[in-house]
Amino acid sequence: MVTPAPSLPKDFAQLSLTEAAELLAARKLPPVESWYPERSGDSFMEIRADGSWYHEGGRINRPAMVRLFSTILRREGDGSHVLVTPAERLSIMVEDTPFRAVELKSEGEGKSRKLVFRLDTDDLVMAGPDHPLRFGSDPDSPDPRLHVRGAIGNGLEARIDRALYYEIVDMAPADQNDPPAIWSNGAQFPLVDR
Repeated sequence: MVTPAPSLPKDFAQLSLTEAAELLAARKLPPVESWYPERSGDSFMEIRADGSWYHEGGRINRPAMVRLFSTILRREGDGSHVLVTPAERLSIMVEDTPFRAVELKSEGEGKSRKLVFRLDTDDLVMAGPDHPLRFGSDPDSPDPRLHVRGAIGNGLEARIDRALYYEIVDMAPADQNDPPAIWSNGAQFPLVDR
C-alpha cells in the first residue's frame, strides 16, 4: 500500500533550508520505475494544464487523493503517463505537466545558491544536477520547468508558475552570469536553453 505524502508540518515560507532538506531526505516514493505489471487499462483520469486532477470528468477535490495518485505516476518512454502499481498500469492524460511549482525558497548567492520548490502536491524539490531547471529556447516566450523525477529528458516535470519565474529572473543578474543563468545546489541553469 502506498501512503500519500503528508502535508508540510508548517508553512513552506517558514521552513529553513535545513528543515526542507530533512523533509526531502525523509521522503520515500514507491519504486514505480521497477514495476511492469501485465494488467493495463485506462484510469479515466486527467491532469489539466492548471494542475487540477479529474476522474471521469469530475474534479478530484481531496488533496490527499491527489498526493496519493501523484506518488504512483510515471512517464513512459513514448511520453505517455501512467499510474502504476505492482498489480496494474493505467493510462492517465496529462495536458501539460503533471505538477506545478507554486512556491520557491532561495538561500545563498551565486554558486552557493540553493532553490527549493514546493509543488502543488506539497512535495519539495531542490533544483540541482538531479533536478535541473530549463526555461525554453525563446526568451520572448519562456517555458520554465523543473525536473521532478524519472529519467532526465523524459521524466515528470513541474511547470514553474509565472511569479516564481520572475523571482528567478530577478535573482539571475545578482549572480552576474553572461548569458544570464541561475545556480542551485552546485549546478548552473541558463535562463535561455541553447
